[in-house]
Amino acid sequence: MNPCFPLLIRRLALICLSLTSIFQQSLAADGSGQPTIAALTVTTTLARLDDWPVAIPASGSLTAWQEAVIAAEIGGLRVVALTADVGDQVRRGDVLADLSQASVRADLELEQARVEQAQAALSEALANGERARNLAGRATLSGQESKQYLVAEETARANLAAAEAQLKGQRIRLDQTRIRAVDDGVIASRTVTLGSVVQAGTELFRLIRQNRIEWRAEVMAEQLARIRPGQAARIRLSEDVSLDGVVRLPAPTFDPTTRLALVYVDLPDPGAAHAGDFARGEIIVGQTPALTVPESTVVLRDGNRYVFEVSDDRRVIQRKIGTGRRAGNRIEIVAGLPTPAPLVESGGAFLNDGDSVRVVPADPLTMGRP
Repeated sequence: MNPCFPLLIRRLALICLSLTSIFQQSLAADGSGQPTIAALTVTTTLARLDDWPVAIPASGSLTAWQEAVIAAEIGGLRVVALTADVGDQVRRGDVLADLSQASVRADLELEQARVEQAQAALSEALANGERARNLAGRATLSGQESKQYLVAEETARANLAAAEAQLKGQRIRLDQTRIRAVDDGVIASRTVTLGSVVQAGTELFRLIRQNRIEWRAEVMAEQLARIRPGQAARIRLSEDVSLDGVVRLPAPTFDPTTRLALVYVDLPDPGAAHAGDFARGEIIVGQTPALTVPESTVVLRDGNRYVFEVSDDRRVIQRKIGTGRRAGNRIEIVAGLPTPAPLVESGGAFLNDGDSVRVVPADPLTMGRP
């Protein structure tokens, strides 16, 4: 006899035993004796209780917190230099533009000369006044002449004060030829061009003060009652870009046309936000417990949402549920799940009510992931 033949017999016996075990595991659990083929191999998960924020959805425009208009305080002068443009970050007092100073400097020199004349006249008047006081009551100087000298001294003082005031005014005009930023911020617009002659009060620049952008969210009356200053907010600029904000002030009045009220939300770090954008977001008004499951657990069919519960006999029970809030890859279940039970974690779209499934342990590398 071939010595390898017994070894082959033993191997065939082991294969038969394995096939018999697999066949027995596939028999129906109801005792009918008929084999049942598993529709799907699945992993299960349990719903868990989390503390989730309660959010009020809102939408609205992004606007500047405050704008500052930078205008010319002196007129009839030509713009000779521009040192700032739209988008520039500036500090309070920075020079944004220069106006021609030639005529202002000429007037300044004229006023300086007048001050010197008034100082000379005052020196003469002081000397005459001192002599009049020394000769008071003597026959060499009449009372009327003495009074005239004293009046002339006071007049000379007043003339010098007037000349100095006019000189100060010309110095202010000279300083006004340099257009400066009135606050820290970013230049939002520029309406002046090089070489143009500006008039007093003409707007030259517009500044977003301190580069602060706010979200003006629109909410309804019943929502406004739950909003308080200091509450957190999340603003979505796009699918990938979101910002954190803080409620600064709920508006005290409603728009009579739309019956909506504004909520002013500060954005401490505006990032990619720009004034004039439109954004959607939510205002966080509190936290409540939430029964949550992975989003992959929920199946959408015919406009309804379902989960598949795995029973003790490895058959699935289709349960219609109601859903609420979402956070990351989890979703809140608000109705339809009477008791905690194992749920099909993924692949429910391929199952029907009553299907038999094969349950395998979850991958330990993915367990506990949010």
